[in-house]
Amino acid sequence: MVTAVQPLSAVPLPRAARVRHLGPHWYAAVMGTAIVALAGVALPGHVNGVPDVLAGVWALSLVMLAVLLTARTLHWIHHRDKARADLLDPAVVPFYGCLSMALLAVGGGALTVGQRVIGTGTAVVLDAVLFTAGTAVGLGAAVAVPYLMAVRHHVEPAQAAPAWLLPLVAPMVSAALGPLLVPHLPAGQPRETLLLACLALFGLSLFASLLMLALVFARLLSGPLPLALTPTVFLVLGPLGQSTTAVGRIADAAPGVVPAPYARGLGVFVMLYGVPVMGFALLWLALATAHVVRGRRQGMGFTMSWWALTFPVGTCVTGALALARHTGLVAYDGLAVGLYAVLTAAWLAAAAGTVRGLLSGELLAAPRTAPLAPRPGTGRTRSDAAR
Repeated sequence: MVTAVQPLSAVPLPRAARVRHLGPHWYAAVMGTAIVALAGVALPGHVNGVPDVLAGVWALSLVMLAVLLTARTLHWIHHRDKARADLLDPAVVPFYGCLSMALLAVGGGALTVGQRVIGTGTAVVLDAVLFTAGTAVGLGAAVAVPYLMAVRHHVEPAQAAPAWLLPLVAPMVSAALGPLLVPHLPAGQPRETLLLACLALFGLSLFASLLMLALVFARLLSGPLPLALTPTVFLVLGPLGQSTTAVGRIADAAPGVVPAPYARGLGVFVMLYGVPVMGFALLWLALATAHVVRGRRQGMGFTMSWWALTFPVGTCVTGALALARHTGLVAYDGLAVGLYAVLTAAWLAAAAGTVRGLLSGELLAAPRTAPLAPRPGTGRTRSDAAR
């Protein structure tokens, strides 16, 4: 008797086995969902019901974070060999920066929109916990990932990928969201310490990201990325939009926390830094869009890399809103609304593709193109990381 062989994606997997291929890049879905709420709540001219919808989106991101943290814990418990292999894979390890940013984004959302659901007191506590954990993870990743890439991965500058920016941008997210906690600290030294720490995190991330950005730009000039990774070109928008957001929020929190001359200086710095950086972000947005359009025309299908279209665009929304507050220009409000429309469309596309992939089992299945014996210093293939 001949027994029919079921396709891999149709074979039911034990619970522990289902998370074997659940990599750290899945945290990008949490980031992309949280930024929809974070950016949306700051937009001008809300109609009735919109804040409640955004609060629901934030609650969804909180649930996603809890589920993913649990699943990733199971991954480390039951598939420690795979988890360790991921740390030695230069295509995977940069995505550990997503863990930090997911914690920070959900925490920041708690204080801006989530308090409608859980109350102000609980929101402050939740944000403080997630901010502390996210900042610690982000600083660790910003040091550990470049170190591993230097001493264990042996990568070449010509192999630079936009994902290399992820662990370096994580401290910038802390710099952008930390000022939200400043008013909830005791006046005096605690407030000033946190605010200046955010300014230090801004500098740390900015200079590291600029160095990496040069490598990424040189890589793109040598030829387009593989189709599965094409959406990651949008990751470059992250340090641009998030740094503009950071200087805006630091300047917002500065009056009464630092001496008046420095508070005024930070307000001036928002314009001197943010306006040209936002101009470059719009240039990169056009370039990245052209790459994605080209990829779609050549048959680019859905992978988890589509979530790169969400969080970076969301940081540009919050950056444009920061410039609107400090310049008073309605044009920046209009820019923020237009970018938020792009963010919403990207989130819907990424969320729909993820749900389809989970229901079919394809996103959690073993990659079809995985090599039998990974080469030293390369680990899994780039298509595996995108999955």
